[in-house]
Amino acid sequence: MADNFNFELVSPERLLVSEQASEVVIPATEGEMTVMARHAPTMTTLKPGVVTVKSAAGKTAKYVVFGGFADISATGLTVLAESAVPATEFSTDALQARIDTARKELAAAQDHEKRNGIEEFLSELTQLHGAVIAG
Repeated sequence: MADNFNFELVSPERLLVSEQASEVVIPATEGEMTVMARHAPTMTTLKPGVVTVKSAAGKTAKYVVFGGFADISATGLTVLAESAVPATEFSTDALQARIDTARKELAAAQDHEKRNGIEEFLSELTQLHGAVIAG
């Protein structure tokens, strides 16, 4: 039986999860990461994607996040999301609105560095849209 650890998922709007988990998969900017008990201490940024939580009771839940940070320690994981919702409450219309807004910001951006950041974010949102539609 796997060891468990403390997991919290927090957005500016609310605390979405605070429970014991056996495994959590997060969308780190360098690729998906699986976090388990006694993980090496790490801090990473998150890209838009899906956080998958396997609770200590064995149930699996998914949450859609739109960036943020993850603080991993040997005894816990805290995800501070820029925005997050349970996958069951996720709306593809809301995601499409975010994509449309990012496209407008890209069209208006004059600075090369800002354009690159918006292009990367737009790419991540588009990948999330494809993953959600396929899944």
